[in-house]
Order: sequence, then structure tokens, then C-alpha cells
Amino acid sequence: MSDSEKHNKVTLSEAAKVYSKPKVIGMVFLGFSAGLPFLLVFTTLTAWLRDAGVDRSTIGFFTWVGITYSIKVLWAPVVDRLPLPWITAIMGKRRSWMLLAQLTIALGLAGMALQNPGSSLELIAFFALLTAFGSATQDITIDAYRIEAMEKQYQGAMAASYIFGYRAATLVAGAGTLYIAEAATWTFAYLVMAALMGIGMVTTLIITEPQHVMNNETQVLEERLEKKLAVDQVEGLLPRLSRWFIDAVIGPFVEFFHRNGWYAIWILLLISCFRISDISLAAMANPFYLDKGFSLTDIANVTKIFGIIMTLIGATLGGILVIKYSTLKLMLVGAILVAITNVLFAVLAVSDANLLSLTILICLDNLSGGFATSIFIAYLSGMTNTTYTATQYALFSSLMTLPGKFIGGFSGMVVDSAGYPIFFIYSGLLGIPAIFVILFLIHSEQRIDAAPPSSANKVDS
Repeated sequence: MSDSEKHNKVTLSEAAKVYSKPKVIGMVFLGFSAGLPFLLVFTTLTAWLRDAGVDRSTIGFFTWVGITYSIKVLWAPVVDRLPLPWITAIMGKRRSWMLLAQLTIALGLAGMALQNPGSSLELIAFFALLTAFGSATQDITIDAYRIEAMEKQYQGAMAASYIFGYRAATLVAGAGTLYIAEAATWTFAYLVMAALMGIGMVTTLIITEPQHVMNNETQVLEERLEKKLAVDQVEGLLPRLSRWFIDAVIGPFVEFFHRNGWYAIWILLLISCFRISDISLAAMANPFYLDKGFSLTDIANVTKIFGIIMTLIGATLGGILVIKYSTLKLMLVGAILVAITNVLFAVLAVSDANLLSLTILICLDNLSGGFATSIFIAYLSGMTNTTYTATQYALFSSLMTLPGKFIGGFSGMVVDSAGYPIFFIYSGLLGIPAIFVILFLIHSEQRIDAAPPSSANKVDS
């Protein structure tokens, strides 16, 4: 029975029941643990520093802490392969690294809380970097756990639950921290956030370690790499380290291209361009709202309340549909919707400021964004080999955001030179390459499915 036939035999009501599975529910709490530290080393931290009278130039340097998230692929192989002394034998590889990362985050947040921005900026920077490192490491382990804990058809639901928890955490770490700091102190607020990391720790202790088995093909591939690089029969510390580096660092990249052949180039191209459209628009969203005359309260109410609700609805819908329908076809729908909603911003740009119009547009934009994101995460999850889950997914997640962030850096120049209407049309057009790449992959997949078994090559959808 083909994958499409299996999808069609599942009813929507049966697909919706996936959200009652314990592992899917558990992802809500792991998503909360992943989302909590993010704003606390970014926008919330900048608010604290500015409130303490730190100059803007110094605050700007703190944004470099975010580079940690973009380079996590550098130590993902260590998380993938290296067991922690004693604790890994008790808890397993994923849970042990997850718990260590969560303890590091809690320590970093507590360390930040106990510093005075007026006299200890260096220590705040150190603990912020420690928090970001622990947070990025936690992302590596949670992504690996999510992929390994459930079958491929449930990855959409796992992603949707993760997004739900992550969004809830950003509300707590953003607005929640500001409320606590205003009612008490920044020190108390950050200590509360450090304590809330206990939610992730408890979840880590409750969940079960996923199965992590190296398949025979991957093992043979690693043996061939070791032999080709002439370190397979050599003894000593340096050869052992060389074999580890080959298996943990080189192996994941070679395996991906070996498994997908020349399709790997198209897959990586899709990953790099799928989110360029929405990331580019996001850079100018808040300045646009303000320039249109909407108040900060209006923006907060619409984007934080209606926006988050619609994001969660879109992600939940994506998690259900990915069980029944082809992932690539759903990604095509998501890519088209994101491009269209971006262009709709151009309509608002040439219209009078209207809160109802803004609300409708934000709802449509976040609904399509949540839908596309959950489907995309499911697709990326299906692209990984469970032998190298952490390393390959860390590569994918870095690749999916870096091009959009780079291009988004020029968004202000586009607005200044051409205006908001042209910018929004431009951001929508940035989604066209992803649409064409998806169409090509769908066509290639259908052609391979129709070919005789002897000539068909494996391409995951």
C-alpha cells in the first residue's frame, strides 16, 4: 500500500485524535521549556537594560548573544553521539542532555537575576551567553526527541503541540516578566523565570527515552568513510578521535546526500527559501503598524491575542491534515497562502488605518503562518536519519532561517526607497521560488512512484 493510500484511509476525526496521545501532550511542556529563555536573552533583556539606564549602543551589542542559536549545528554532533558520564546510563542520551541543558538555562537566568546592570554588565553578558548556549542545546535535544519519539505521520501534531507551548512561553517571558518587574523587581522577575524552567525538568523526568538505533546502511556508510580516510585499522588516541569526528560530523552530511542523491540539492534549496517570505515581512511589521497610526495597545492586542490564537489554530490544523494528506502538497498550499497574505498587506498599506482590517489581516497571516510552519517542521523531521537526528535537524533549522534573516536585513532599505506597498508585494514575490521548488519535487515524486520498482529511487515526502 502506497503512502497516499494510507493517508486516504485515515478520517479527519481519527487524525484529530493524535492530540490525545501522551507524547503529543508532553510536547506542549517541552515547547514551553524551549520558548521560555528565548525572549529573556533578547527583547526582555533589552527592556531591563534600558530601564536600568544602559545606553543603546551597549544594548545593541547584547544582540550578538543570538548568534548562539544560529551556530548550534557546530556542537550538535557532540549532543548526537557523546554520552554524559553516569546520567546517560540512567536517563538515556536525549533526556540526559535535555536535563543538563535545562539546568544550564536555570543557572544562567538566576545568575542574570542576581547582577546589577549598573555595575555588572560583563557578568550579565556572561550569564546571558550561558543561558543562550543552554537554550540552543535544549533546542537540539528537544528536536531530536520529537522526531524519534513518534512516527513520521505524527510529526505535524508534535510540531503543533510544540508551537503551542513555545508561544505560551513567549507570552510568559515577554509580557509576564514585564508585569512582575513592574510590580516587584527585575531580580525577582528573572528568578521566577528560572524557577519556571522546572516545568521542562519535570517533563524530562516523566517522558520516556525514545528508541535510537543505528540502521545497517548507516553503519556500513560510516565504515566505508573510515576506510576511505585510512583510520579504520589504526589504534591510538588521535585515530579514535578521527573516527569519532568522521562518524559524528562528516557522516550526517554524507548520509543525507547518499540517501537523497541529487534531490538533496533541491531539498536544501527548498529548506533555505521556504520561510524567506514571512521572515522578510516580519522585520518591518511593527514599524508598519506604528507608521499607519496604530497604538502600541492596538498592536499588542491584535498581534499577541488574535495573532497567537490563529497561529495555534493553523498549526493544529496542519498537524491533523499531515496525517491524511501528502506533506509536500500541504507545503504547497502553505507557501501559496503565506505569499498571498503578504501581498494583502499592500492593500492595507494603501488604505486608511482601520483596526478591523488590521485584525482580519493579522488573523489570516498568522493562520497561514502557523499552518505552513507545522507542515514544514513535519517535512524537515521526515528528512532526518534517526542515527543523526540532532545534527541533521540542527543543520536544517539553521538553513531555514539564515537566508530569510539576511534578506530581511535589507527590508528597511526597500521600504525607504519604494514604500510599504511595494515592499509587501516584494515580500510576497519572495515566496515564489519555494512554490516552484515544491512543484518540481511533487512532480519528481509522482514520476518515481509511477516508475517500475527496479528503477525507482527513494525520495521522502
